[in-house]
This record gives sequence, C-alpha cells and structure tokens, in this order.
Amino acid sequence: MAIGFDFRDRTVVVIGGTSGINRGIAEAFAADGAKVAVASRSQDKVDDTVAALTEQGAARAMGTAFDVRDAEAVAAGLAGIHDALGDFDVLISGAAGNFPALTSEMSVNAFRTVIEIDLVGTVHVMKASYPFLKRPGASIINISAPQAYLPYEGQAHVCAAKAGVDQITRTLSLEWGGEGIRVNSVVPGFIDGTEGAKRLAPTEEIRQEILSGVPLGRMGVPQDVANMCLFLGSDMASYVSGCVINVDGAVYQRGSGHLGQKMGDMLRAMTASR
Repeated sequence: MAIGFDFRDRTVVVIGGTSGINRGIAEAFAADGAKVAVASRSQDKVDDTVAALTEQGAARAMGTAFDVRDAEAVAAGLAGIHDALGDFDVLISGAAGNFPALTSEMSVNAFRTVIEIDLVGTVHVMKASYPFLKRPGASIINISAPQAYLPYEGQAHVCAAKAGVDQITRTLSLEWGGEGIRVNSVVPGFIDGTEGAKRLAPTEEIRQEILSGVPLGRMGVPQDVANMCLFLGSDMASYVSGCVINVDGAVYQRGSGHLGQKMGDMLRAMTASR
C-alpha cells in the first residue's frame, strides 16, 4: 500500500537547503504542497532553489541568504521567513562543513570552522527558530552524520561537531517536549552525487568498496533521506522524539570499516610526499 504525505498549509524551513541532501529534502516537501523556505550562504543558490521548489509544486517558496555562524543574521533571516510564512511546522537544520585532514596537520582555525558551522551553527538555528515554532506540533530535524558516533581518521573535527549536534537533539527533546515540539536527528548513509560522498570517497576504488559493504546492495539517493524527513515531519511520527535515526542501508552496522583507515592512509601519504 502506497503511503502519501500532505503538507498543504504547513510551513517547512530547510537551513542549508540549496544543495545536496538538503535540497532534495526541500524539494520533497515542496512536491507534497508545503510552503517551503530555504537558507544558505549563496544568494544565487537560494534563487535557483526557490525556482525549483515552485516547479516542484510548493504552495509558496522563498529563500534568504545568511551564514549560520552569524547569530544575528540567522535571527534576522528566520524572522523574515516567519513574517512571510507564519509559524514553522517543520525545521530542517542541515548546514555543515567538512574536509579530510589529519588532526596533526589541521590548523586550529580549520578545526574551529567546522565546529562553528556544524555545532555552533546548529545552536544559532535552534535558538533563533524557537519563538517561531508551532506549538504544539513542530518537528525539528537535525541532519547529523555517522562521525557523531563512529571514529574516522581524518575527521576529528566532524566527529566532535556532529556528536555535539546529536546531544543538542537529545537535550532539546527534553527541554522543549512539554511544549509539543519534537526534535530528532537523521544520519544519512552514503548518498550518491553529493559533495559529502565525493569527499569521503574521492576515487572510484573507494566508492566501489563502500558499495560492496552496504547490506542493501546500493548507494542511497537524496529521496531516501527526504522520505525519513517527510515521516518525521508528519503526524505519523507524533510520538517520535529524541531519536538519532540512520538512513544508511545498514552500512554503519559495520562501523567505519576500512573507509576510515583508507582515508587516514591517503592523508598520511599526501603528507609524506610534501
């Protein structure tokens, strides 16, 4: 039996929603009739995404450009969305930064950049959105990563940041639950065609090794993650909160496997060649 979602008359905000997985999420909500707003640092990407959301069937589509590291800009941007679209039924917080680097070779500023985008940026989005969340009934979905609980060589910065994001998810599910606000994290698997997949699997050899280790036998696509977000944003998930949910084809049941080691070996070889 096919299950459909209907988000007509609901407002969905997707932070980082102009590329990759997050754009796929925004387009999925648009296709189900939601009013959708996206935000990212690039106004050009915002404009392109808003046009695509309209084509997908969004009841209304809008966007704004800001950097999640700037608390005042985040607050102003979300206030503008609220003025235009009303209370937020669903908030997706997905802004993220990543690059492979061994900790011994990474500058403090480089480490801090990922912490500020992923972790501090999440705090900025949560605090700025709080007055605008629908009560009761709002659903917050933080886009996390397996690095939150699996150590990966070359990813200490992301491991630290995403572990913090998941703890924010769990803590806010307690603090805000009494107001009828649900908070969950979604952990995407290896999603084909995204920048994240290209960074973590820069060669076809590594990509094929990852694919061979996915129990379901295929790489993911953005719609797979979007489907989970549609569920979590719907009334069908009205009693689901404080969860960290993998959408990964069961690949993370194997831990980081050889991927983390291969990344470390690749980075050490690059360092030795300099």
